Amino acid sequence: MEKISLPLAVIMERRLTSNRWVPIKWEAIAVLPDESEEPVAGKVVFADEFATHYIYSSFSVELHRDEAENYFLNIGGTDPKVFVMWRLEDEVGKPYQVSVSFGEAARWMDSGESVDGVVMSREIAAWLSDYVAANYVPELKKPKKRMVK
Repeated sequence: MEKISLPLAVIMERRLTSNRWVPIKWEAIAVLPDESEEPVAGKVVFADEFATHYIYSSFSVELHRDEAENYFLNIGGTDPKVFVMWRLEDEVGKPYQVSVSFGEAARWMDSGESVDGVVMSREIAAWLSDYVAANYVPELKKPKKRMVK
């Protein structure tokens, strides 16, 4: 079977907070199709006195038929997301994996990982919609057996 994947880049935000216990907050804020020639890891793309945005490239979403229902649920919802699993490493929030599957994101969260849901771009949504249209087949409901007394 042909491997279906899309190269992606993640934008991570480091934001100062007014919370004295948690003075810095990390969050994935964007996932975009990756068009970079060379891998990029932590390059500053925006900075002001409150926040800094870093880009990380060389990610890929690979689609699998056994996750098609999760893709359908995501793309069919009112606010489709791309899920970014990231870790705090040496006080820096670094993305590790990207997915468009509700199920995979839930498994990451169940294992204690930090996961952010980022609004899906139109390009990614169109790509995922095409896959779902070609590969998702709803499971047929079996009629319930009636119990005879």
